[in-house]
Amino acid sequence: MELRMREEQLISRIHQQQALVDLLQQRVVLLAEASSRDAELLRQVGSELLCLQCSEVKLEGLVEELHSEAHHRVVVAERFQAELHAEAQRRAALTDSLQAELRSHTVELEELQDTNRTLTEKLESLRSAHQKEVRELQQENEGSLRKLQATAEQFEWLCQQQRYWMCCVKRFKDCLMEERDALLRQVIMLKKKAQKLKKSLDDDGPTQSVLCPLQDSSCCDGSITLWDAVADLESQMEKSNMLYAELFNQAGSPINRYQKPP
Repeated sequence: MELRMREEQLISRIHQQQALVDLLQQRVVLLAEASSRDAELLRQVGSELLCLQCSEVKLEGLVEELHSEAHHRVVVAERFQAELHAEAQRRAALTDSLQAELRSHTVELEELQDTNRTLTEKLESLRSAHQKEVRELQQENEGSLRKLQATAEQFEWLCQQQRYWMCCVKRFKDCLMEERDALLRQVIMLKKKAQKLKKSLDDDGPTQSVLCPLQDSSCCDGSITLWDAVADLESQMEKSNMLYAELFNQAGSPINRYQKPP
């Protein structure tokens, strides 16, 4: 549009200049006819006319250049219009594909919503069943806890009884050990006395040993009493050992019974 406006302006100027040239030519003719004195003026007018003709040539070249620029602009505009049309077609195709994809996603979304509702209903049913099961397990747990507390109380009572029993067994064991040590000392002492007595009897000879029952009945009676005492002490030691073993077996039996699973 600017080029066209400039072209129109130039064309109007050319027309004005052509009118001016015509007017000048008319004036030249009038002046040439009127007076030769105006020859100098005519030469000046001719020079101006030549200048105007040169400027006209320049203006015509400029007009041609403007025409070529306008043609180039038209070509560029047509190319841009073709590119714009192609872009519009591409955008339309892309819009169609996006709309189709949107429709498919909408269908998938509806299916997923249906699946979500189904799963939500199942989840609600499972949650209610789980809550019911949790309540039942809590009740069972409370009952088991009460039973466990009772069992713990019984276990504590058994432990107290076991400690008391072990204390009694330990005291009885200490007493038995003291008695056993005392009996061992007595046995050792009696064995030493018996060995001394036997040695003294062996040193006295066979005559005295034969005559001992007749001559010294008190000595023979003493020796028999000593061996009887030794035998009695050994029997008491055996009884104490048997009683000690039986006591420890009885003391270990409650522990073994407690260690068995209920």
